Amino acid sequence: MTRLIIPIGDPAGIGAEVILKALADPTITESADLTIAGNRDYLHEVYDRLRSLYSDLANPKDLKILHFDSPGKITLGTGDAHSGEASFRYLETAIDRTLAGEFEGIVTAPIAKSAWKAAGHVYPGQTELLAEKAGVDRYGMMFVARSPYTDWTLRTLLATTHIPLRQVADALTSHGLTRKLELLIECLEHAFGITKPRIAIAGLNPHSGEQGQLGREEIDWIFTWLEEMRERFPQAQLDGLLPPDTMWVKPGQAWFGSAPVTAHDAYLALYHDQGLIPVKLMAFDRAVNTSIGLPFVRTSPDHGTAFDIAGKGIADATSMKAAIALAIELVQRRADFLSVEAI
Repeated sequence: MTRLIIPIGDPAGIGAEVILKALADPTITESADLTIAGNRDYLHEVYDRLRSLYSDLANPKDLKILHFDSPGKITLGTGDAHSGEASFRYLETAIDRTLAGEFEGIVTAPIAKSAWKAAGHVYPGQTELLAEKAGVDRYGMMFVARSPYTDWTLRTLLATTHIPLRQVADALTSHGLTRKLELLIECLEHAFGITKPRIAIAGLNPHSGEQGQLGREEIDWIFTWLEEMRERFPQAQLDGLLPPDTMWVKPGQAWFGSAPVTAHDAYLALYHDQGLIPVKLMAFDRAVNTSIGLPFVRTSPDHGTAFDIAGKGIADATSMKAAIALAIELVQRRADFLSVEAI
């Protein structure tokens, strides 16, 4: 049975709530051996608080819990240095235990980067800590969601992640884009069984620069890079550079069922909001962030700590359920791929 560890994220947020809601589903708990990383007393407090508001919750007494002492007083709805230190410890230990072979994957609940910073841990996000501790420098944030209308799967990889918009053009390089595309093609084959992928690649500027009228990056080097990639990866159909505003029309049709599914197997967006605005528009309650390039599986629901609704019993656990389900699927696919490679 797949062994997963689930750090509860920032304890001042909705992480514990969506975990307890997700683990009330027997189809989830019967599919994997799950361990929760967090403070046991806090989980019981959340359970007692919520069960009068929402009845379908897993009881912490029935769960495996890797217990941590609290670093200080936690105030529900307020992320601070105490909650940041707690969430950092949960994730750091989960990574160490997974690298040691105790678990096959990590499903992370959301953290607050500002709370991490207040606790003295300065990282752009959980992905960067995962990569650092795993000792890898080739990794990526891919967002996966399955449409409830058509069963079509949306897969979006970000070429750049948590950096200011004004830095994106300077951060993009042919070397960096090559590494992300190579990683995406490998992931589609190893994790999803797609050996001849169709991949859409976005332009950087409006209308993909419109022949230099709206920005020169495309004609100066990105189009040339794309032609080189077509020669390097002949097994892949690389379409681009697609105007960023129209690239998402077919995925939207495939998601909502307004047209036959002719969308791509994956999408390479060049910066954070270019990829995540359409993902969240289509699949806010069910998209999953998976870190590719790590030596283990990591998934996470694609939402934040939602401090404003913490403790109110109204947090939607759909994305957490999807994150656990995808982690189970990816662990199995990874094992199948490695067994074939060993033959």
